[in-house]
Amino acid sequence: MTEHTHDHACRSCSHNNDHNHSTEIVLYFSGLVIFLIALFIPSETWKSILYFIALLISGYSVIIDGFTDTYKQTIKKQKFTPNVHILMTLAAIGAVIIGEYMEATLLILIFAGAHFLEHYAEDKSNKEITNLLELNPTTARRIKEDGEIEIVDVADLRIGDQLSVLNGDQIPTDGVVISGDSAVDQSSITGESLPVEKTTGDALFGSTINGTGTLTMEVTKNSADTVIAKIIELVSQTQSNVSKTAAFIKRVEPVYVTIVIILTPIFYLLGFYIFGWTAYESFYRTMVFLIATSPCALAATDIPASLSAISNLAKRGVLFKGSSYLSNLAELAVVAFDKTGTLTTGHPSVTDTYFANEVTEQEKTQIIQMIVSMEAQANHPLAQAILQYYDTVELLDIEAENLIGIGLVTEVEGTMYKIGKPSSYKTIPDDILSQTELFEHEGKTVVYFGIDDKVVALIAIQDVPKDTSKEAIQYFKEQKIHTVMITGDAKRTGEAIGRSLGLDEVRGNVMPEEKAKIVAELKETYPVAAMVGDGVNDAPALVAADIGVAMGEGTDIAIDVADSVLMKNDLTKFAYTYEVAKKLRKIVIQNTFIALGVVLFLVIVNMTGQMNMTLAVIIHEGSTLAVILNGLRMLKEV
Repeated sequence: MTEHTHDHACRSCSHNNDHNHSTEIVLYFSGLVIFLIALFIPSETWKSILYFIALLISGYSVIIDGFTDTYKQTIKKQKFTPNVHILMTLAAIGAVIIGEYMEATLLILIFAGAHFLEHYAEDKSNKEITNLLELNPTTARRIKEDGEIEIVDVADLRIGDQLSVLNGDQIPTDGVVISGDSAVDQSSITGESLPVEKTTGDALFGSTINGTGTLTMEVTKNSADTVIAKIIELVSQTQSNVSKTAAFIKRVEPVYVTIVIILTPIFYLLGFYIFGWTAYESFYRTMVFLIATSPCALAATDIPASLSAISNLAKRGVLFKGSSYLSNLAELAVVAFDKTGTLTTGHPSVTDTYFANEVTEQEKTQIIQMIVSMEAQANHPLAQAILQYYDTVELLDIEAENLIGIGLVTEVEGTMYKIGKPSSYKTIPDDILSQTELFEHEGKTVVYFGIDDKVVALIAIQDVPKDTSKEAIQYFKEQKIHTVMITGDAKRTGEAIGRSLGLDEVRGNVMPEEKAKIVAELKETYPVAAMVGDGVNDAPALVAADIGVAMGEGTDIAIDVADSVLMKNDLTKFAYTYEVAKKLRKIVIQNTFIALGVVLFLVIVNMTGQMNMTLAVIIHEGSTLAVILNGLRMLKEV
């Protein structure tokens, strides 16, 4: 099981320095320029001098990190803990001693360049929760004993305090309604796509947005225990986790370097005392050994390929905040999706209409005109869906009133017309009731239109799935990847969407803190789990997953904490990303075999005395070039 990582202290190069990176980059490119100049200098003496200067300037960070980081880690762990930087430094020193200044400088340039590119790429994975903190309400309207209102800090609220929540206000904390009626947009917490009607006795969540009504609420939780506070805490806690992959690399790196450092003098002694080589020959072959085992090609096995893959995806609207997440995606076994705005469009649409059996065609036209004319005077999301569906209907000159908890009503020439939810009607015809049950089973919201309290028509509305979602789900099923939908919507609504998309599993009625727990459960069963979402309520799950994927049109916090962003809100782009990740994994494996194979080859041939310095340099750098070029294949469309 792979844990999620957000800790910058754990990197493949064990980079833990406090240097100014801008200065390091300037020095690196200055050294690169000097190296290029040296290539065209005719004087061998000046060539060597310039190469050596370039080595010191461009390798400043590598050399300093090699010694200082090794020293710090050795003191901290109470055992010798070298890093790859020090091995590269020793390899460069060895090449200089032999007189191969160009090889020494080239080794440093390639390794330092790869190091800077990796550091830059992985810096993008920094998880900022500033925007999330800003979503946490800061003030509240507290009702004093004398009935007056005082503005207080949310942190000063106590359980039992009564608060006034005006229309459009952000609800300051968790509580319960004690008077008033309103529709509350709580999509930021529960992920529900439609505002929820609230009346006396109903629960309220802090950070959600009140609609057009005015509410009086009673505080039921301290500010530190609210749902939004738990989301912030979960995101913060998960960011400190270190992946097992990162920990493994960090363990292996000093072991590899230590083995090479130990073998280097042993190689010299074996040559001098056992194989009968001269002192110069033993030293010469030992330096070839050190250069052959330097991780120049190994350092390039992953970074060029990963950066090319990231560039490939960026052109197609997929952004990654670090190459490690893209690499992990190749092992994807389960992907969890939020519903609203991720699998669905994120806004309600009219899907079906039904008229009572006795309604004639002419009456249908009149009913539609009345419905549209009434809804044109409302600002509810459902009204917008109806108006968009009947966008060519001519409006009547009427006035409609919005009665909280009932719906829209109007009286024309003594006849009462009403648009409301099914519970607002006492008597419902059997055929209307039958259609209602059918549509509700499909997860649709049903509103009735009645004349003098007799239901004559209904409209079914739903946040419909995207076509691209179905295509993506089908792809993942073909890849034997388990698909799960996690939604705050009612279970029946979620299951209806799940059936239409062909999802393997649906979890409904899920609160934000439960989303992260569900992802944790999935990680116990499946090797690598991804979470795709777009809201604040998805943030804990996005961070808890091995790979968190945010939709580009989602909230800032979802994008901030995710490892990848689909800028076009198109899940087929995520399917393409998985294909890229699989190809990247294959190329990295190929590169690793090339790099290790060349090292093994050079070491064996060097032992037989058939390898000279020039040939070792050509083969060693040739393997590096081959690895880089192989990695650049990721720029092509898969």
